[in-house]
Amino acid sequence: MARPIQIAPSVLPADFSKLGQEVADLEAAGVDLIQWDVMDGQFVPNLTFGPDVIKSARQHCTVPFEAHMMVYTPDVMAKQYIDAGCSRLIVHAEACTHLHRTLANINELGANAAVALNPSTPVSVIEHVLDLVDLILVMTVNPGFGGQAYISTMEPKIAQVRKMIDDSGRGDEIELEVDGGISPTTIAGAASAGANILIAGSALYRDPEGLEHAVSDLRARAQAAIA
Repeated sequence: MARPIQIAPSVLPADFSKLGQEVADLEAAGVDLIQWDVMDGQFVPNLTFGPDVIKSARQHCTVPFEAHMMVYTPDVMAKQYIDAGCSRLIVHAEACTHLHRTLANINELGANAAVALNPSTPVSVIEHVLDLVDLILVMTVNPGFGGQAYISTMEPKIAQVRKMIDDSGRGDEIELEVDGGISPTTIAGAASAGANILIAGSALYRDPEGLEHAVSDLRARAQAAIA
């Protein structure tokens, strides 16, 4: 049975001068969780949210926070982001010299560990860490910036990861997330390939009918795709 569809915003397009109100508005619009794109200016060519920023926003809503750690030293930073209120940390396989150790460390710190794959990274690199994660993220853009175009050729890769999850016997425990270019025109392809958590940024904020309509529209399109 397919896991429930979840719609999660990236806050990159939000107004950084009022992040507390922004996350409250996202919760009111019906999102299932909020993803923080943590970038270090080295693994990706951008610099974003420190733990204190996330901690200051945490008090303004109750939906779960996850940190997408687009950084070279997730082990060094992990505890700070967990203490800031992120219940899941997603690390990149490409950034971790010892991926198994990094994921185990996150679990030991009391958070859920997850792993992300860039478009060019083969699925095989995560085959032996499935026992440590509760989520796998397939990137459908190259990470670093919001507003990029969806790479539709990643859909067979999404399906491959879904099969890997199901074959592991943990299909009822591991979420499959897709991030990058998710919009009303692309969400069906990602969902039908097997993703159940869809990260949307620009598409949510540019909907002329507002955030609530954007969230419900994306959810309906994803659910229709897997019906």
